[in-house]
Amino acid sequence: MGCSNPHPHCQIWASSFLPDEPRIEDKQQCEYFMKNNSILLLDYLKEELKTMERIVLSNEDWVVVVPYWAVWPYEVMLLPKRHILKISDLTEKEKHSLATIMKKLLTKYDNLFNTTFPYSMGWHGAPTGLDKTDYSYWQLHASYYPPLLRSATIKKFMVGYEMLAQAQRDLTPEQAAAKLRSLSEEHYKLAKNE
Repeated sequence: MGCSNPHPHCQIWASSFLPDEPRIEDKQQCEYFMKNNSILLLDYLKEELKTMERIVLSNEDWVVVVPYWAVWPYEVMLLPKRHILKISDLTEKEKHSLATIMKKLLTKYDNLFNTTFPYSMGWHGAPTGLDKTDYSYWQLHASYYPPLLRSATIKKFMVGYEMLAQAQRDLTPEQAAAKLRSLSEEHYKLAKNE
């Protein structure tokens, strides 16, 4: 995170408690599982795959979708197609197909405004080490939050109303998915060199 850094960097956070966002996800996934005996995000993914309206990319193991609840204009969620609790549960094949789909998504992001596209991305997997709770209702997923709104020069910054009341979007998740889906998987810099 941090617009002042002109290079990719990562952080791994660990805590002795569930922060707010994962805590809410945990509650929702657990309640859904108790009520339906199925995995919330996999059921959601099945519904999205029926219409394909908000699907940006997919391969044999992964799907990139603009969730209907997206706050950022080109926010996406990256989901495995099978039930996976945490990133360490991935097979070698899934790791390779993950790298492939991530490369395609990031190329589409760069191609959106023909510029290096900033984003924050994070993984949420089943909690570990907190206690002996059975977290088998969890589904691994990643979220991408890109701040660019309409061009390479117009960034979206979360402000008071969006943080405390309601997010403001000027395009629908379906419009964002259609735009991202329509972009080439060949990077704009490579296409210019031909």
